[in-house]
Amino acid sequence: MAESASFVDPAFLARFGLTRINAIDYFLHPLNPFQTKAKTSNEVLSMQGINIGTLMQWGTGARPGPLSLEQGEEEYRVALSRLTGEQYELLPMSNINIEGMTPQQMSALFTIRHVHRTSHNHTTVLGIYYILEGVIYKSPTVRGLMKANITRTLAGLSEACDALSVCARYDPSSGYSWKFDPDEDDEDEDIKYYSSVQEKRKRRRRQILDNRRPGERTAEEEEGIRASEAIDRILSRLSKSD
Repeated sequence: MAESASFVDPAFLARFGLTRINAIDYFLHPLNPFQTKAKTSNEVLSMQGINIGTLMQWGTGARPGPLSLEQGEEEYRVALSRLTGEQYELLPMSNINIEGMTPQQMSALFTIRHVHRTSHNHTTVLGIYYILEGVIYKSPTVRGLMKANITRTLAGLSEACDALSVCARYDPSSGYSWKFDPDEDDEDEDIKYYSSVQEKRKRRRRQILDNRRPGERTAEEEEGIRASEAIDRILSRLSKSD
């Protein structure tokens, strides 16, 4: 299943709402495509009438009710730890503020961990899911996150190179430089000032790159200039002959 898939049941949300008390029940919805086909420990507890809500109301033999939400969740995790097989755990609320999310949005975020329990203290994580404002999503894998980040980075670098490639200029006397055309509405003085600034930047950049004095050329650049002058003389001679 694609990592971008999601599931939502408007009828369940309209009738019962969504809180930490019934988040597991919502995830165990028979139409939820993320739910495992195997029988989970959560379903075993549900057939026994044990869930977070009933634990909060009645408590347990060792801890009579009523219990707080945190105590009810703790007792539910203890009940799951006594069973083996596939289970869904509702992770505790995080006290960490996620950038860009308001406290109201944080309270509407539920994280569910799919595990396979073989003993009281040993579990293997099979997947992570989260419910945000009633919509169930599968948490992306580390590989998926890295692939997405690399793809966005490469796309940005490609666009930057395409934008800069049209501004690259080469002059045999000074080498490569950048030419950024001014706006069409600029006055002549602005254009002259812009050109002078670009020339100063070009010379400064050349000096930083190879520590040459302004106007100093390499042997290859001198040869290129001589070749260009020779071509100009040939073209001038041909034009006169016509």
